[in-house]
Amino acid sequence: MALWDKLKDSAQTMQTQLQAKKTELKSGAFRDASMAMCALVAAADGSVDPAERQRVSSLITSNDVLRNFPADELQRRFDEYVGQLTRDFAMGKVGVLQTIGKVNKKPTEARAVIQIGIVIGGADGNFDTTEQGAVREACFAVGIDPSEFDL
Repeated sequence: MALWDKLKDSAQTMQTQLQAKKTELKSGAFRDASMAMCALVAAADGSVDPAERQRVSSLITSNDVLRNFPADELQRRFDEYVGQLTRDFAMGKVGVLQTIGKVNKKPTEARAVIQIGIVIGGADGNFDTTEQGAVREACFAVGIDPSEFDL
């Protein structure tokens, strides 16, 4: 199986798993960590281009799990985290990883946040090494072994 086909299958499996847990994923910490994860993956290469912003906007409006929250609130939080990362990537990254780490005591939320990172990273058909590295760092922030997600 080609790498891209494997990635698409993995992303689809993760999306199905997220939907199955939808009723458990309603906390403010999950909301914030999810948007922080999207921002971290989008900015993994040091910048956030319009296509990346559009992918996150699409995820916000189309993802059943994220529909637990108002789309405008999610977009605002995503934009805030992107702003932190673009002003000073190193310092912004520390803050974003701290936000992601707030779900570390809730394994279902922690795994869901990592899965969202993988879904957004693969949304353009290329889950590149910088995006994988960002998700790997998030795994450490929530106390999950990255190998659980083949990272």
